[in-house]
Amino acid sequence: MADFLLAGKKVFVAGHKGMVGSACVRRLAREQCEVLTANREDVDLVNQAAVDRYIRETKPDVVLMAAAKVGGIVANDSYSGVFLYENLVIAANLINAAYHAGVARLLFLGSSCIYPRDALQPIPEEALLTGPLESTSEWYAIAKIAGIKLCQAYRKQYGADFISVMPSNLYGPNDYFHPDFSHVIPGMLRRFHEAKLRGDSEVICWGSGRPRREFLHVDDLADACVFLLQHYSNDQHINVGTGIDLSIAELADAIRRVTGFEGMIVWDNAKPEGTMLKRMDVTKIQEMGWHPTVSFEQGLAGTYRWFLQQQNVRS
Repeated sequence: MADFLLAGKKVFVAGHKGMVGSACVRRLAREQCEVLTANREDVDLVNQAAVDRYIRETKPDVVLMAAAKVGGIVANDSYSGVFLYENLVIAANLINAAYHAGVARLLFLGSSCIYPRDALQPIPEEALLTGPLESTSEWYAIAKIAGIKLCQAYRKQYGADFISVMPSNLYGPNDYFHPDFSHVIPGMLRRFHEAKLRGDSEVICWGSGRPRREFLHVDDLADACVFLLQHYSNDQHINVGTGIDLSIAELADAIRRVTGFEGMIVWDNAKPEGTMLKRMDVTKIQEMGWHPTVSFEQGLAGTYRWFLQQQNVRS
């Protein structure tokens, strides 16, 4: 496939208010394309008829699927039905509507949790469906796997030019900073920040601190999405990440430094911590010429600054 030009195209970003969607909107502003967004009042992505009507009437050339019901370990485990149902339906509605409306390109965003719990490290794209999933995130993972397979099936049956992208753990502005239901970075940032304000002597973190994770800044993911829309067309989903991991204990130390918390970190081994090691094999996208540019230190500091700005707005 020749390179796909975004200039002059109409690009619908589903989920534009979330962390990933808002980053994609920012990045697409540099591409001389028309960015189309919709609030829930405009179109409920869980409503098939509403999605069909919206895509048919707005006629986007490209659909970038950043809409999803997301959360950390506790949210996945506590709301398993909601996570599975809503993410399944959002994927099915958008992918099917895009095909029937003649959308030229669609990018489906998945998650590294699609891979087996005990996958080979770093995890290659070929590891999909080769073993059991991590139990704490399987509901979300199954919905994302279904989205990947739906893109592949529509490409196979109809020739639809739909691709799937699997990012590593994400963080950045517009993340969800709930102390219990968010992902690890925003949850820790909020807990350490509030502990500092209260003058606490310690912060309790979940698990042992030994699991290792790879973290990708959301602006790097948005840049990768634009790159792949322009240069990638294949039924094989493609990993996006840094290829570098760190332990949760190292992450906690970094967050203690960036927030200025001076107390101790205490680990609660009774709490869940997920798979012990998860790092993506990003050989394919790097061989295409794409590389992340936001360092972890820079990205973490910027994320904390954004969080503080939101606190000031609400106070």
